[in-house]
Amino acid sequence: MLLSRFPHLPMTFSRICLGVLTASITPLAGAQQTTAPYLALNAGIHRIEAEIAADQPTRMQGLMQRKHLPVNHGMLFVFPVADRHCMWMRNTLIPLSVAFLDAEGKILNIENMQPQTEKNHCASAPAHFALEMNSGWFASKGIRAGQRIGGIGKAPPPR
Repeated sequence: MLLSRFPHLPMTFSRICLGVLTASITPLAGAQQTTAPYLALNAGIHRIEAEIAADQPTRMQGLMQRKHLPVNHGMLFVFPVADRHCMWMRNTLIPLSVAFLDAEGKILNIENMQPQTEKNHCASAPAHFALEMNSGWFASKGIRAGQRIGGIGKAPPPR
């Protein structure tokens, strides 16, 4: 009965539903958006959504000023040369763990880093990549030096 008296109601209802759905998948107000591309990585059975920092400006910015890093999300730093790269936490608001990786994705070492500090956290050997995740992420998954991060071969070349 209601539909016969208001034939436009189903269309209006579906437009409202679409609006609610669209609003629910857009970032929350005040959430920091990024334009960095993502790469799907894995540590055994654990999936990682990694933002890519393959150029100097993105590597320099890193995860600075972020107030939150979603679960299983991180940032993959792609370095132009293998070296004993070091990371620090100036202007970084959240605690992070960093895994330094060789060219095949083997974890060389993992360091835990406290926010807003300038202490250097360095690779134990020449690293091609560094993967930053929420603090304790690697330990909570039982991931240690010597294990591999899958999907590294799909990382873009450094710029």
